[in-house]
Amino acid sequence: MADMANDCGFAAAIRMLEGKWKLDILCELHTGARRFGRLRRAIPAISEKMLAQKLRELEADSLIHRKVYEQMPAKVVYSLSERGAGLIASSAALCRWGEQLGLSEPVPAACAVPSLRA
Repeated sequence: MADMANDCGFAAAIRMLEGKWKLDILCELHTGARRFGRLRRAIPAISEKMLAQKLRELEADSLIHRKVYEQMPAKVVYSLSERGAGLIASSAALCRWGEQLGLSEPVPAACAVPSLRA
């Protein structure tokens, strides 16, 4: 049974979202492409170092795109990839499940995205 859990697509998705900030970052990018500074302001509790680390991890997992514009000063824009958008859309059922439990803890920002409340 442990082998099946390790090979499960759900387990892979959970591993991609491990950590405190990834879902918040993905949800912010779900509303549109963002530069680093705007992401930092949208998630004020995250440090710059942690945001940079999590963005690298999300990019390595192909959940976000990083576009570098050749200009001065340098401009880097992050956006949700198709794979990341699919993961956000798939989390809607989990958000509704959490709401039905009446969780008093704030549910990750994905539940605040209007398209996930359907």
